Amino acid sequence: MALAPGYPSPAYAFSVAVVSGTSVSSVVETAAMAVLDAAFQEISGIESHVDVEEIAEGGVNDYVHQLPGVTKHSNLVLKRGYVVQISPLALWAGQCVGGTLGSPLETKTVIVFLLGPDGQPTVMWTFLNAWPVKWEVGTLDATNSTSVLTHTLEISYTTVSTTLVPAAA
Repeated sequence: MALAPGYPSPAYAFSVAVVSGTSVSSVVETAAMAVLDAAFQEISGIESHVDVEEIAEGGVNDYVHQLPGVTKHSNLVLKRGYVVQISPLALWAGQCVGGTLGSPLETKTVIVFLLGPDGQPTVMWTFLNAWPVKWEVGTLDATNSTSVLTHTLEISYTTVSTTLVPAAA
């Protein structure tokens, strides 16, 4: 069942793929074959904004020129339950955040897929030249026996693009 055009998509069904390389043309095929080591419960930071540079014109006090400046992106934040196993994602995060920079940082492409009611991707955000900048383990609390330990991975990237995924025939 596909969503009718003009209706907002639900935000609870998504998946994440981390792949090597930055060729946008082959990213979808590569992401389909990527091994997902665990699901994420929350993703935030899909955000871009343009700085505005204000320039006052000499002799004119009625207004200030506002010109576009540099485009900036927030870090992508991935949150999930703490998984006690070695995974490609954990190794990559450990190399970037926990490493000594004795070897070059390995950038990857991170793809976030928004899934429709049928489980198929409807939109994808592609983050190029991504690398982990922060890794955080949630609070350990002995008084709360029902909570799940989480960890958060914060990822920096150079560019993000949004693509509508055509419905399968």
